[in-house]
Amino acid sequence: MRDAYHLDDPLPQQYIQWLWRALQLDFGNSILYHRNAATLIFERMPNTLQLAFAALFLQLVIGVPLGVIAALKRGTWVDWIIRVGSVAFHAIPPFWFGLVVIILFSVQLRILPSQGMLTIGKDQWDIVDRLRHLLMPAFVLALAGIANYSRILRTETLDVIQQDFIRTARAKGLRERTVTAVHALRNALIPVVTALGGILAGLVSGAVVIEQVFTWPGLGQFTFQAAVAKDYPVIMAGVMISSFLLVISYLIRDVVYALVDPRIKVS
Repeated sequence: MRDAYHLDDPLPQQYIQWLWRALQLDFGNSILYHRNAATLIFERMPNTLQLAFAALFLQLVIGVPLGVIAALKRGTWVDWIIRVGSVAFHAIPPFWFGLVVIILFSVQLRILPSQGMLTIGKDQWDIVDRLRHLLMPAFVLALAGIANYSRILRTETLDVIQQDFIRTARAKGLRERTVTAVHALRNALIPVVTALGGILAGLVSGAVVIEQVFTWPGLGQFTFQAAVAKDYPVIMAGVMISSFLLVISYLIRDVVYALVDPRIKVS
């Protein structure tokens, strides 16, 4: 066993051998499943990415408009409700809120499924059924991001609408909707793009708890089960691939910078 895993080699040599295998995505075989650990991770990666991108979509389409509305309605009851709601939602533990929505929408109202990503016996290409399974876990995973983005957008929009170029745009006779959507919002989105750095890896890692609550067959649930079973090759593969996603998310952020701010050019 020591010879098979090169445990009798010097530590520097062991590390070089491990690094060379890691570059080839060879983390060894799973102790529990007796299959290649990276293959097991990649089989479950699409399910987790589906959940993560759905959560990111909800964060942006809900959090960004709420932040802009709060800024434009500053000092009103609308602003107060959004601010208090963002603080409250940010403080709610996701696992607790997940159990609450399951009790409400699955147990009491019986309108959404409580677990899994597809009803047993349904066709795997049944989009409606998949969306019904995806809605609750994606919203619970997106909750903290919605609160964060609404607070960031409120602060940045209030700062931008006081700038000289906004007053110039209004003085030129542009409609308020155009001033807000084209001039103010585009400049206010830059800090949001900054916050997107690492969001993909954050959503993937945050999905560990959500996948456990909703029995979502993704990377988070699988890695948790591997940790409980002390399946070290799977844990190593999951951590390394999640780190790779972190780097990818930073690259995506840099590209989006150029789309939002024309002053930034991609070389």
